[in-house]
Amino acid sequence: MAGHPPQERPWRAALGVLFGLALGDAMGYPTEFMDMEQITATFGPWHTMEMPLSEGDVVRVTDDTQMTLAVGEALAEITTSPRETGGAWGAPQALTPTQVEAALRRHLVSWLRSPDNNRAPGQTCLNACAALERGIRWQDATVISSKGCGANMRVAPVALVPGLTPEQRAGIAQLQAAMTHGHPTALAASDLTAHAIWLLTQGCALEDLLVQLRLYALQARRKYHGDWLGDLWQKAGAPDPESYIAFGWNECLGALGKVSDALRRPVVDRDPSAAVGPGWIAEEALATALYCFLIVEGDARGSIMRGAHSSGDSDSIAALAGALAGARHGTHFWLHEWLEALEYRKRMEALGSAWD
Repeated sequence: MAGHPPQERPWRAALGVLFGLALGDAMGYPTEFMDMEQITATFGPWHTMEMPLSEGDVVRVTDDTQMTLAVGEALAEITTSPRETGGAWGAPQALTPTQVEAALRRHLVSWLRSPDNNRAPGQTCLNACAALERGIRWQDATVISSKGCGANMRVAPVALVPGLTPEQRAGIAQLQAAMTHGHPTALAASDLTAHAIWLLTQGCALEDLLVQLRLYALQARRKYHGDWLGDLWQKAGAPDPESYIAFGWNECLGALGKVSDALRRPVVDRDPSAAVGPGWIAEEALATALYCFLIVEGDARGSIMRGAHSSGDSDSIAALAGALAGARHGTHFWLHEWLEALEYRKRMEALGSAWD
């Protein structure tokens, strides 16, 4: 953000991000396994999509939102709750990797065992969380070869906790990913996703966003957060920590390049998954979400409509696009009737009230 004056973050930015992520998730839920012909036949053109309602007129979300809440509530538990010793309120500056890992483990296992965990969750998350439940080291629990988008679909809360240092934000973003997805690209994409949301809450201009993300990736390329990640690089069989994490950042840089290429000749009605990628893997989920957000010039509802009307992992793409839009606009452009029916709204409002 060098050369840019600091700006006040959007009013209720945290709540805007959480709402945007959940609304995008909900809009993309029914289109996830459809091709473009089926989506258009069922829902019409992307710019006229309506929010789907489930039985009981509920805006129903998927595991993307559920796991985002698990991460958010884990962080809220250790940053806004009184400590057992002395009763002082937790300060982000005092956070340790051990505290964060323990809180994430508790909340991820709670998600695993929730009766609401019936939204076709990813096998990587299920297997890793089951291993976490058994109490083994997270470096041994993670699925070391996986870079699925489950790593970064849930990272948004890391960008919203007030007072984190850049080192803490990066370390927590990578740790929460690494506990289930051990591939270096899962870590880098999660860090980059959190940074994109944070940049937008700080007033980053749309035309600067990709430049700032590329700069961040280049600066982070060979920085292994050993305090947060421990010996994960050895588990992955990398020759050294720097080579392990650089592989992930290189793939993220390639994904950012695809976004830039697609935006040079923008066709707003083109399937975003064809323009950038289907989004089943972490770096593609972010890249395609960035494309959906930028192709509509940051329009809030347009971002999630464009993401949901795609042939790939539409709920995750639209969820991340919605998080980006919420970071830019706060709660201003999310329709009241959508929010009134939104599943888990009270839990999101509790986090928003703590962080906004």
